[in-house]
Amino acid sequence: MALRPIDLARAHGLSTQAVRNYEEAGVLPPAARSAHGYRQYGERHAAALRAFLALVPGHGHQAATAIVRAATSGDLPEALRLVDAGHAVLAEDRRTLAAVRTALDHLPPADTDADEPAVRTGGPAAGTHIGPLAHRLGLRPATLRAWERAGLVTPRRDPRTGYRVYPPAQVRESLLAEQLRRGGHGLARTAEILDRLRAAGADPEAVRPTLAAWQDRLTARGRALLSGAAALHAYLEESARPSEPAEPAEPSASG
Repeated sequence: MALRPIDLARAHGLSTQAVRNYEEAGVLPPAARSAHGYRQYGERHAAALRAFLALVPGHGHQAATAIVRAATSGDLPEALRLVDAGHAVLAEDRRTLAAVRTALDHLPPADTDADEPAVRTGGPAAGTHIGPLAHRLGLRPATLRAWERAGLVTPRRDPRTGYRVYPPAQVRESLLAEQLRRGGHGLARTAEILDRLRAAGADPEAVRPTLAAWQDRLTARGRALLSGAAALHAYLEESARPSEPAEPAEPSASG
């Protein structure tokens, strides 16, 4: 039996307007129309909607829309390319987390350079200047200055030139900050993690819960990607079946 917009909406906790919007966006195949002009959906439409809703948690709304729209339009290579892109992002985030853990394991104690003079007597500043550090991180010097304003790093100043000087510990923290930013943490969250690292000193275990929570989010996203892929596969299988004439749906005001 054909499904009315309200049937499809109620089955997925949506409004009938949302169902119509998804059809207009190309997520759902075009609905058949009754003799009176009412929309009539079938199992293919229900499978498309299930696939979309299952893909959103792992890929996000925009990417999920693009994936199902491509599948609905028959562009399977594009749909699969977009799915692969989502998995590639997750893989990169996993590598980033591993890099953060490695950086954390090698982070020097907070007092490593506490007694190191900002400037060597009669010589250049002890540490790295903003230009070389920005180049190493693949950033602009302006980004490092923004990090300083946000409290991520606090470089010293060369008393003779006024130039910023990043001692070895600050360089390490800058590397970790960039890894955290790539992992999706905002400036405030990154500054908080670095503060906890500084407070932890030689004991990096104080920030392990933060990394464990990050790992949990990646695991949840990985499972969501699997669920989305399964629902997309079911939709593709349903789309491949020969369509059967549907019994007329009862008209409704939401058609």
